[in-house]
Amino acid sequence: MENQHDAYDLSYLPVASEYREIIEQLISNKASGKIFYFDPKNRVEETTGQVMELIGDQGSGMFVTTDSGTLVRIDRIITIFGKLGAAYDEYNTFSFCGMGCDPDDKQQ
Repeated sequence: MENQHDAYDLSYLPVASEYREIIEQLISNKASGKIFYFDPKNRVEETTGQVMELIGDQGSGMFVTTDSGTLVRIDRIITIFGKLGAAYDEYNTFSFCGMGCDPDDKQQ
């Protein structure tokens, strides 16, 4: 299994319950599809497969595992099976100003 659990430099940001509910529903339905996410180096990656389980906790980080062995931190998911994920807004910011953009830059 690709272990990204300790590889992220960014602190885990707890996600809204709606995102966890979407993931839990996908697990319950044994759904398969594509997940786009930010990897530990903040690059956009993708994986395809069935979401098998939701592991971890809200303090240290929650991850989804796929049948292909990929482990994805849920606060870094851009889209999961076509549904918006917790990191979608961050990804969308890049579409306006490019990957060299600093979303925290407060210039007017």
